Amino acid sequence: MTFTKAARLVLLLAIPGLVLTGCGRKGDLERPGAMSTTAPAGTAKPQQTAVDRPFLLDPLL
Repeated sequence: MTFTKAARLVLLLAIPGLVLTGCGRKGDLERPGAMSTTAPAGTAKPQQTAVDRPFLLDPLL
């Protein structure tokens, strides 16, 4: 096996691994523009509830 073939093989195996490590949800995420849940004392803000839709890769997590 030449160096060029070995390098291609490593790239072909590494790229899907790197892409898949960035998938999924980790921790509590907020939608962009969502209101903060921490409010100063004495103020009452209406809370927004987000609908939790299942994600394709959730069963793997």
